[in-house]
Amino acid sequence: MRRVLIADVAGRYYVFALLFMVTVKLGAALLHRIVMGAWPLFSVDALLVAPFAIALSAPVQAGEEIGWRGYALPRLAERLGLARASLLLGVIWAMWHIPQFYIAAADTYHQSFVVWAAQVVAMSVVFAWLYARTGGSLLLVMLLHAAINNTKDIVPSALPQPQGVFSLQASAVSWLTLLLMWGCAAYLLRRMPQWRST
Repeated sequence: MRRVLIADVAGRYYVFALLFMVTVKLGAALLHRIVMGAWPLFSVDALLVAPFAIALSAPVQAGEEIGWRGYALPRLAERLGLARASLLLGVIWAMWHIPQFYIAAADTYHQSFVVWAAQVVAMSVVFAWLYARTGGSLLLVMLLHAAINNTKDIVPSALPQPQGVFSLQASAVSWLTLLLMWGCAAYLLRRMPQWRST
């Protein structure tokens, strides 16, 4: 639990946690303009609300992050190394979210779980890298988690008429977001720190 209070880390890691998803989404929007010839939908409301939503929801992420990064990641990393542990944990983390794709009120209802899950595995690499680089700070990964949840819709990626949970039908924004996330993940996997148990 003391890892929740690790806050004395370099400022660049706070910036990374807060702006990772914003950067990915704006990059996806730019690629959409280049590839598709038109800008995707932007949500100014999501951008304006994001700072307040992140501040309010960061503590809520404690439950998930104590489990995923505080408990599971170190134990998997002891056996597999940090890079492989982050990939395996990403698969488990994605599977844990399947029920939300069947909740009618959720923004993921009947969207492509397959594309979303591939994004989550890439995000798991990012989370593991940040966790390791900040000396095991759960506070920073909680902040990253909250920032992702609350800035992902600045460039919405949901299909208006989703084709089903296990369909590969996803919006161009979803596919471009996946491409950028895996570009980041590949870069970080090559620079993943060696796991040191603490």
